[in-house]
Parts: sequence; C-alpha cells; structure tokens
Amino acid sequence: MSAQNPALTILLAAPRGFCAGVDRAIQIVEEALAKWGPPVYVRHEIVHNAHVVSRLEALGAVFVEEVSDCPADRPVIFSAHGVPKSVPLEAQNRNMIYVDATCPLVSKVHVEAQRHHADGQEIILIGHEGHPEVIGTMGQLPDSAMTLIETVADAEAFTPIDPDNLAFVTQTTLSVDDTAEIVATLQRRFPAISAPHKEDICYATTNRQDAVKQMATSADLVLVIGAETSSNSKRLVEVAARNGASAAKLVASADDVDWAWLDGVCTLGITAGASAPEDLVQSLIDACAERFETRVEEIRVTDENVVFKLPRILAS
Repeated sequence: MSAQNPALTILLAAPRGFCAGVDRAIQIVEEALAKWGPPVYVRHEIVHNAHVVSRLEALGAVFVEEVSDCPADRPVIFSAHGVPKSVPLEAQNRNMIYVDATCPLVSKVHVEAQRHHADGQEIILIGHEGHPEVIGTMGQLPDSAMTLIETVADAEAFTPIDPDNLAFVTQTTLSVDDTAEIVATLQRRFPAISAPHKEDICYATTNRQDAVKQMATSADLVLVIGAETSSNSKRLVEVAARNGASAAKLVASADDVDWAWLDGVCTLGITAGASAPEDLVQSLIDACAERFETRVEEIRVTDENVVFKLPRILAS
C-alpha cells in the first residue's frame, strides 16, 4: 500500500445487514431445495436483494411473479414480505405444496389487523403504497376495510366513518421518526384510536436506524448497502441525512461507488439494510482499503439475538 494514500476512518454501524426474518426466509428456500430438490419456485423476490436472489437461483430457486406462473407439481414459497390471503388460497386450490416465509413480525401485523376488523373497527395502515408488505397486509381483509396513510398530510386529511372506532397498524420497515409524527397526528385528531400493543416497526429496523443516527453525526459521507426496492435501506439513507451526515447514498455494492464521492471525505459511515449480506459490507471495506489508509471503528448500539423457527412443513 502506498504511504501516500489518504487517511480514512470508517465508522461501521452495528447492528447492520441481515435480520432474523431475512435469515429465516433465505434458510426456508435452502431447506426447501434440500427437501424437495430443484426447482423450487418463489413468488416474488424472497428478500429485496439481487445478490441473495442470484445465489438462490444458482442453487435451483426459480423466482416468479404469481402462483399461476408455477407448475402445480412443484413447491412454491411466499416471500418474507407477506402475501394477500388470496395467494395461499390459490395454491390450495391447485393442490400445491407451499411454504410461507412471511416474517413473523409481519404476520403479527396481519393478526392485529384481523383482530381490529373482527372488533368492527375501521383500520388505518401506515406504510408505502405498492410495497409488497403493504399489499400483503391490506390483502388480509376485504377491500374497503383498511385505509393506507403515507404522510402527515394524509393523516391530517383523513376522514373516518366513526372517529371513536378507529385502529392503526404500520408497515414494519418505516422510518421510526416519520412514523412517530404520523401517529402523533392521528392520536391528536382521534384520541380514542387503538394502537398496537407493541410497536409494529420491527426491532431490526429500529436498531439499524439507531446505529445510523449515532454514526451520522460524525460522518462526512454515509454509504448504505441495499437495494433500490428495499424500504428499510432507503429509510437508512434518509435517517443518515437527517441526523448530521454531510451526504448519504444508497449503493447495491462496492461496484456502484463513485469514488469521487470520497474526495475530501475523512470519515465514512457504512451500514447495510436488513436484506443485504455481510460479504457486501466486507467487499466495500476492502475496496476502501485499496484506496485509503483505513481505520475501522464499529459503532454498536445493541446486540441482536433474535431467531425465528422454520415452518413445520420443512421438518417433516
């Protein structure tokens, strides 16, 4: 290494990368391939990361858009984001073997929504329109049972049927701060609104955002490794920019870094969204080490030890 390489301090956020739900979903595909052999079909990306998808494709997973794209005699897996009730029903009607890889924390939101609906409450879902998790959650109930709210302005404009008979649930991968503002608006306008027993935004989303908040105050630039389709990764970029980072960018891998971004940068923050594998983080650190005299400092806000069990169908 040249002695003339400029110095660069890398602040490495922890926790980062894979969460328990993503770990479980990937393991479900691997175990299904071991149990039934390839091909095993997966409806939508199992998680939002092209590197993960490519590795599973190499093992024999076939990714499709709908259950109707699958042959009836092969297993199909539903992605970690959750699916509308109509999806497993279609698989059942075709007598297909199916495995639901929905994250248990997303399933918890589904159960909450169903409970509110059974109690006769009008339901608000705080989330991003078109995200697979939102489509899956709204698909647990009849079309008119749930109203999607994306912003504080939406919360201000919302007119319920009965202000005293309202409940809300949220997407699990939202910005903690943005969601708090929306919830505060709803609670100010509708004091009787029912809230989740425990916050719906998942532990991994919260922990990764907390680590970025702590890191961002000292970073000239924050690079978030994640996919453009990954809600939690995009939120990390927003959190970094909002909490003091001079700049923040989303990159799929080290290959996407424009090294001109690091001109004049002395302190670089690095993190990864919940569906980004750790080897992408290490590759980015290695790429930095080729160009700079690097010193890596981990910014750890908590330890994670959550593990989710695999579906019983894979054990039989």
